Amino acid sequence: MAEDDKYPESSGRRRFVKGVVGSAGMAGVGAGGVATLNAITNPTGAGGGQTTYYGVENISGPAPRAMPIVPLEIDDQGDLRGVYPTVQEVEQQGQTVQVARMELGGITYEVDWFQYCGVQEYQGLQPGYEGDNYFRYTGGPSSYDWQPTSGVVNVEDFEDYETWTNGIGEAGLGKPALASWRSQNVDNAIPIQIIRSERIMEKIDEEDGEAIQFLEAATQDGFIAILNKCTHFCCVPGFRSSKYENADNYIYCPCHQSIYNPFSIVLTRFVAFPRPED
Repeated sequence: MAEDDKYPESSGRRRFVKGVVGSAGMAGVGAGGVATLNAITNPTGAGGGQTTYYGVENISGPAPRAMPIVPLEIDDQGDLRGVYPTVQEVEQQGQTVQVARMELGGITYEVDWFQYCGVQEYQGLQPGYEGDNYFRYTGGPSSYDWQPTSGVVNVEDFEDYETWTNGIGEAGLGKPALASWRSQNVDNAIPIQIIRSERIMEKIDEEDGEAIQFLEAATQDGFIAILNKCTHFCCVPGFRSSKYENADNYIYCPCHQSIYNPFSIVLTRFVAFPRPED
């Protein structure tokens, strides 16, 4: 993957051209292929301006908005890593400040996407973080039985994703894992939900529009990654983790029964916190 062309030159990264058909579609894409922009009624923070992002749609429960997607890539050894926005120095109100921002898949991808539940204060999201971008397995009671308790997430771990089942939901719908991102030697680990599914690849292959353009740039070989903090009260949901009502084929948050559809990607926005330098 490292030698392939994944990102446009303007982004400072390489653009990947999928040899295996990519994928991921969304309910936020209308008949004309244009993504729907959802204005939320319960914005987080104030004074920082509107932040627009792509996330997996909340389809039930009290969660106010989608959980944001974390763009990912796969290296030559098959290890998965998240894409952190390009760090830049910009002038703001007469001061030089660092921002993490880049153009990706037709949208401005920035760390402000992850500005809720206190995650914006985590060391791993800061531009000066000293560590790598690889996804690493996490242990604990929420982890899936099949996954290791440590180590870098690798493609080979998901070879049975087309047939995998845990007795919940539709067999073969996709194989999940819980991991952390940019969480080496820090106090707070950034939780990530990873899913590999044929449905992701089918969406990119069969549909078009702005949302699909982003998903093609942000996913690879059927893998999608999501910041795994429920936008309601910050609990940690799970894909195919509960038989509650109609949640068995979706991402379910056990705290207050919010449900997210990982195959429905929406363009949404919220009011970001002001930067400390402002």
